[in-house]
Amino acid sequence: MAASSAIGSSPVPPPKIAWNETQRRFETEDKKAYVEYVLRQDGKVMDIVHTFVPSSKRGLGLASHLCLAAFNHAKSHSLSIIPSCSYVSDTFLPRNPCWNSLLYSEERRSSI
Repeated sequence: MAASSAIGSSPVPPPKIAWNETQRRFETEDKKAYVEYVLRQDGKVMDIVHTFVPSSKRGLGLASHLCLAAFNHAKSHSLSIIPSCSYVSDTFLPRNPCWNSLLYSEERRSSI
């Protein structure tokens, strides 16, 4: 049965993440996992303040996907990021240092 050997060989598609502009968050389709942010500096700085994934969905990489959506949004809108959320500062950024260029700093403040 060659068909059974193919089971599990296809990659799991990434979750769909939506930008909920009115609630200032990025969330999964079911709205149960999300990253919340606050805009600062006249809307030019995204302060990521909270990441939440329910216990039933932990271990699936959702927090990372949510952060990627937020960081990609910030990059495409020329925003700097303040990583107030401990998941972002202690886990996501150390694993993904390529995003450090988006981090808000006093030096960047003068160019914002």
